[in-house]
Amino acid sequence: MHIHPLITDSESLLALCERLSRSEFVAVDTEFMRENTYWPDLCLIQIGNQEEAAAIDPKAEGLDLTPLLNLLVNNEDVLKVFHAGGQDLEIIFNMTGGTPHPLFDTQVAAMALGLGEQIGYSNLVESLLGQSLDKGARFTDWGRRPLDQRQIDYAIGDVTHLAEIFPKMLKKLRKTGRGEWLDQEMERLAEPSNYANDPAEAWKRVRIPSRKAEVLGRLKAIAAWREIEARSKNLPRGRIMKDETMADIAAHPPTSQEGLARVRGLSAGWKSNDIGARLMDAITAAHPLPADEMPQREDKPGLGKEGALVADLLKLLLKIRSRESNVAARLIARSEDLELLAAGKRQGLSILEGWRYEQFGRDALDLVEGRLAFAIRDGKLAMTRTEAGTEAER
Repeated sequence: MHIHPLITDSESLLALCERLSRSEFVAVDTEFMRENTYWPDLCLIQIGNQEEAAAIDPKAEGLDLTPLLNLLVNNEDVLKVFHAGGQDLEIIFNMTGGTPHPLFDTQVAAMALGLGEQIGYSNLVESLLGQSLDKGARFTDWGRRPLDQRQIDYAIGDVTHLAEIFPKMLKKLRKTGRGEWLDQEMERLAEPSNYANDPAEAWKRVRIPSRKAEVLGRLKAIAAWREIEARSKNLPRGRIMKDETMADIAAHPPTSQEGLARVRGLSAGWKSNDIGARLMDAITAAHPLPADEMPQREDKPGLGKEGALVADLLKLLLKIRSRESNVAARLIARSEDLELLAAGKRQGLSILEGWRYEQFGRDALDLVEGRLAFAIRDGKLAMTRTEAGTEAER
């Protein structure tokens, strides 16, 4: 494989992208810093196929990234391969308003191959390539310039290994017939709405015990205010205000700006500064949360104590089927779906559709409806058909 020198000029990048645009797939990775900012600070982009790879310096003066972004977002003929690419996709979405498509994530694919639910990249490389990665540059300062050769070599290694891993995984998936299982997961990962941080939706990420419409309405207003403040100042949300402080203010709002000085987590200066004034404006303008926006209760409707026991049995069944099929349980079913099935829901559950139904959902439904039961045979846990299940088969 040919490794290019660090790309810092538009002409070299354009030529690279033109060649890669004729590939069946490209492996992609990024290095970024976001500890002290709201927006991820993109420091390096690595891309390659089985013939060549390069690191690209997005901070290089005058570098036009348009050909690269077009390749990633607008070229539907080239598959983009990432590992645990959520944050990489977020960065690309922030830059373009779109996401790479078509997409393949090796961490998700690893779940279908029985390699674990969230296998790390170094473990995946060791498992499939038998190589150990040098982790020495993992926590380096990627924003510092100039980058040294060890940093660049470490970064490029992520995509050169990825370009080797992907064909091996694809071969295994085809051999096991599980490639189609991942189509829905990859489409979900590539959905742009996953990476759009709408201020009006920010409150849903904050834990709060109250279900009062007035409290939740204030939380929605304060969370949206914080999101806008954090963006405008390019600071992490927590630097503006911690989640627990937001929840406290939503539940016990001060009656005046002077009262902000008595809120735990805020400095005394908020009683008279501009940011405190903007916060009070948000609180004052808040409206009770509409009924159609109220969150569902965590204790699922109709579940009850007996339903909770049924859900526990479903989780046990999932563990058994996961072990038998050598597929990560997390890929097969979510706990929420198991609880909904136990509570009596039958429509709109992914475990009752497609490959999930064949691998697990059919038995899960039979267990809930009394056609399947647990039994002990030769000291081992097994599933057995009940009389109702036997009659149904007849």
